[in-house]
Amino acid sequence: MKFIARVLWAAWLALAVGGAWAQAAITMASTTSTEQSGLFAHLLPAFRQATGIEVKVVAVGTGQAIDMARRGDADVLFVHDQPAEEKFVADGFAARRYPVMYNDFVVVGPKADPAGVRGKDIVAALKKLSAGNAPFVSRGDKSGTHAAELRYWQLAGVTSKGSGYRECGCGMGPALNIAASSNAYVLADRGTWLGFRNRGELAILVEGDTRLFNQYGVMVVSPRKFPHVKALEAQKFVDWVTSPAGQASIAAYRIGGEQLFFPNAGR
Repeated sequence: MKFIARVLWAAWLALAVGGAWAQAAITMASTTSTEQSGLFAHLLPAFRQATGIEVKVVAVGTGQAIDMARRGDADVLFVHDQPAEEKFVADGFAARRYPVMYNDFVVVGPKADPAGVRGKDIVAALKKLSAGNAPFVSRGDKSGTHAAELRYWQLAGVTSKGSGYRECGCGMGPALNIAASSNAYVLADRGTWLGFRNRGELAILVEGDTRLFNQYGVMVVSPRKFPHVKALEAQKFVDWVTSPAGQASIAAYRIGGEQLFFPNAGR
């Protein structure tokens, strides 16, 4: 009887500890590119295996993700709009911003390239799109990609984006779908493009401009602002994703042999 009791006790204890281990969870507000590219499906199981912490992702545009974190509705923030991220920290909503990885933006459009934008210069490309009233799909959702697009239009110095310019107010995947169905141009992050299958007649037309660099950052939402934030667990995610193990996991994610994101936490 004593032996059976010890066995039952050990089994109950294992279930209790295992259940507590599995139930630890944090909410992450993140950009759609990390989700739609498939990165999180690759990355988060490795983090859970290392720590026992589940990550519940809310994937929206970067602007919406930051707003969500500003309301205290997330424990950790993973986005790609450095000026907005730095303001988030300056306003006291996080103690520190950690660079974690990068890729780049590309202009995608019809392979025939009727607007003649093919090349390396993003500013020259936008000027041609404006002058030719070419169809262009803008995310228009205050995302990191949308913020970058607006900066490029400002650099182009055009008074009008052209009659073909349309805002969809949608994520990167839907914007690419609209561009594919209408043979339009669109600014996309390379990671989502590589994971996109419904390409139709679309191809990368503008790439390689240093201004198209796309940096991602990660932050723990301040427990001083929001005492309910799971700061310890969120910090474990930040520490892991910027560690050699997390950085190696990011580098290992590929589609068709091509690397989507490049870790740079140590730089």
